[in-house]
Amino acid sequence: MGSTDKKRRANPLLVESGIVVAIALVLILILPWLLTDFRLSLLGRFLALSIAALGIDLIWGYTGLLSLGHGVFFALGGYLLAMYLKLQIPPDASSQLPEFMNLYGVTELPTFWQPFHNFGFTILAIVLIPTIIGGLLGYLVFRNRIRGVYFSILTQAATVVFFNFFNGQQKLFNGTNGLTDFKTILGADIGTYQFTFYILTIITLVLAYALCRWLTSGRFGNLLVAIRDDENRLRFSGYNPTGFKVVVFAVSAALAGIGGAFYTIQTGRVSPQLMDIGFSIEMVIWVAAGGRATLVGAILGTLLVNFAKSILSEQFPEVWLFFQGALFLLVVTVLPDGIVGLKKIFKKQQPVNTYPNIDLEPEVQSEREHLSN
Repeated sequence: MGSTDKKRRANPLLVESGIVVAIALVLILILPWLLTDFRLSLLGRFLALSIAALGIDLIWGYTGLLSLGHGVFFALGGYLLAMYLKLQIPPDASSQLPEFMNLYGVTELPTFWQPFHNFGFTILAIVLIPTIIGGLLGYLVFRNRIRGVYFSILTQAATVVFFNFFNGQQKLFNGTNGLTDFKTILGADIGTYQFTFYILTIITLVLAYALCRWLTSGRFGNLLVAIRDDENRLRFSGYNPTGFKVVVFAVSAALAGIGGAFYTIQTGRVSPQLMDIGFSIEMVIWVAAGGRATLVGAILGTLLVNFAKSILSEQFPEVWLFFQGALFLLVVTVLPDGIVGLKKIFKKQQPVNTYPNIDLEPEVQSEREHLSN
C-alpha cells in the first residue's frame, strides 16, 4: 500500500513537470518564430514580472500575508544590475564615471559602487540583498505578531521610504530619472544578448516555479496554509509561525529582486517608479486575476493582464483604463478564484453519499445484527 500511495503522489508531479517543460520549450522554440520582435520583447518583460508574481503568490496566496511593498525588492534587483551595467565604460572614455555623476559634479566613484565592477558579485547581490532586507523586515514585523491590515500598511510605509530615498539621490542613482542607457555587458553589445536574456528569463521562471512548488508541498506547505487559515491554532499546537513567515517572506523578496533584474535588462532602464505603491498593488492584482494559491495562476494572470493592458492601450489610447477597470471588476465579482477558478465552473460534480444510504454500510448492518441478537 505504501508504494502504491507514493506512485499516486508522484504521478501528478511528473505530469505537472512534463507540462512545465513543454510550455518552456514552446516559449523558447516556437513563439520566437510566431511573434514580432516587439511582442517577443514584451513577452520577455512579462515573464520577468511573473517571477515576482510567484513571490507574491507564495507570501499572500499560501501564507495569507498581503504585501503591498514588493515593488521595493523588484526595484532593488533592477538597480543592483543597473549599477553593474553603468560601470561597463570603455577604457578610452573621457571619464570612468557614469555620465549622470559627471553632470552632478561627482569626481570619485562612491565606495559602495566599487564592488559592482564584478559581474559575479552583482549576481550574488541581486539574490542576497533583497533576501536579507526582506528577512530583516519580516523578522522585525513578525516577531511582534503584526499581521493583517497592519502588515499591509507597514509594507506600504517601507515602499514610501525607499521611493523617497532613491528619488532624492541624484548624485548616487540619478534621482527620478533612474539608471538607463546601458551599452555593454561582459564586454559585448547588450543588444546582441536580448534573445539570450529572454531564454534565461524562461529558465529562471521554471526554476522559481519549481522552488515555489517544493516549498508549498509537504509539511512546510501545510504549515504555510495553516498560518493563513488559523495562525493562533497553529501556535497553540506548539509551532512558532514567526520563523516560517520570515523564511517565506525572504524567499518572496528574492524572487522579486531576480524578476526586477531581468525586467531591467530587457527594458533598458530602472527608476524609482518601480517602487511606487501603485506598482506594488498592481502586482497583487495580477495574482488575484490569475488565482491565489495556485502558482500557475500567478503566471497566467501576469501575462494576460499585462498583454491586455498593452493591447488595449494601443487600440484605445483614450479609454483603455476603463476597459482595464472593467476587467478587474469582472474578475473580482464573477471569478473570485481568478482565471484558474474557471475549471470549478465546468467541473462535473461528483455524487455524494447521503443519509438515506447509511443503512447499506457494512458497519451499520453488522451493528444491527449484533443488537438483534
